[in-house]
Amino acid sequence: MDFVKKFNPALFASVMGTGAVSIASYRYSQYWEPLKEIGIALTYLNIVLYVFLLLPWLLRWIIYTKNALDDLRHPAMGHFYGTSGAATIVLAAQFIVTLHNLKLAWYLWLWGLILTFIFAFWMSYEIFIAGEVDLKHLSPAWYIPPVALVIIPFGAVFMRTTAGYTNQIVVTVNYLGWGAGFFLYLVLYAVVTLRFIRHELMPPQMAPLIWMNLGPIGASITALFALVTNSTIPIPKEPFMVFAFFLWGLGFWWLVMATALTIHYVRNLHLPYSTSWWAFIFPIGAFTNSTLDLGEAFHLNLLNAFGFILLWPLLGLWLVTTIKMIKLRKTLS
Repeated sequence: MDFVKKFNPALFASVMGTGAVSIASYRYSQYWEPLKEIGIALTYLNIVLYVFLLLPWLLRWIIYTKNALDDLRHPAMGHFYGTSGAATIVLAAQFIVTLHNLKLAWYLWLWGLILTFIFAFWMSYEIFIAGEVDLKHLSPAWYIPPVALVIIPFGAVFMRTTAGYTNQIVVTVNYLGWGAGFFLYLVLYAVVTLRFIRHELMPPQMAPLIWMNLGPIGASITALFALVTNSTIPIPKEPFMVFAFFLWGLGFWWLVMATALTIHYVRNLHLPYSTSWWAFIFPIGAFTNSTLDLGEAFHLNLLNAFGFILLWPLLGLWLVTTIKMIKLRKTLS
């Protein structure tokens, strides 16, 4: 039961990362066929991983409620609770994209909605009533609740499979999620950037969090494409797609910056393994998927090729991170 008591809510980031890699692999199989089977295999692996993490997560809330609440109210740790809802929605997206199972995806998406809204609002409330937050507690981890909100339209396909009041609720929730998540990210982007400017670099074990900026950027693009593609509301698609291209430009800038900062850590500081390594995976995966979205929408083969190139270091990072996590778990057992 010690594992349950000390369960780290950030572990759900492994489901988010594995899901992003799975979807990217499946979608890029048009360039290399075996990637399709890799994407499907990673989906089944992610189902097992999700269940393995969900059980102790639920038990901790039931048995060690105080410990769970203490973590939620912590200005640094609390944001990681958003990974539970985000991971559930990402898994639902895998069922849609790789397994084409809309029925199970629907129930997962609904469960993900519940978790996302609970923690997105609860965490913000705890921060607002906590008083002054130390600058050192500001980090890209604060982007997790906005990411969970902005990826709600990963289930935008359900706008076309529902009817009546259910459809109206689904449509409203999809637009609400993207709007709340994206603009909350913009606010936090300014705040976290101030932290980078005014405070010393994050500790080496937190260095991978630098990459998290790519998460809301890439996910926002994919979610926006899902919205305009599946929308039952008559809206012009082209302006939103052009806006997504501009947003991708910000992502590319951060891709270069995150690479430079990571090299700085490796050369001048240290980059030890920790669970924060999963912060490499989902953001790069989200940006890789969004690159393909734009490449296909604007018929830019150069973008498609760039995304395909990004996929390979993404797969390598996922494999290394997974192996290190398993080794660490065996060491602690």
